Amino acid sequence: MSSERPDRRRTLRAAFGYALSGIVHTVRTQRNMRIHLVIALLVLVASALLRLTGPEWAAIIICIVMVLAAETLNTGIEALVDSISPEIHPLAKIAKDAAAGMVLLLAIGAALVGLIIFATALVRIGGWTL
Repeated sequence: MSSERPDRRRTLRAAFGYALSGIVHTVRTQRNMRIHLVIALLVLVASALLRLTGPEWAAIIICIVMVLAAETLNTGIEALVDSISPEIHPLAKIAKDAAAGMVLLLAIGAALVGLIIFATALVRIGGWTL
């Protein structure tokens, strides 16, 4: 019995490489991911212009990361379902539709959080009261 263990650095490097590969694949192949990225960039620019507070930045970043992660997961679910059930099947449709629904729910929630934060920031900058 050998006491050799794989080099942890190589294993960690490989894990990050696989993860990056999945993200790159999603960006390259999924139009919705590219749309989410453009919107995220616009939100980050607007956040900087509105000089958001630390907690506001945190909420914005969490929302962006959650939507991007959900889109990546959705891509993985779709690929898995397609590999298991290449033919049209009602359960495959449910799995894919539910995964897409997850992304939609997160995107709507993120948009609502963004609207609240941006409205609050505009009120603060304008010196108005609600």
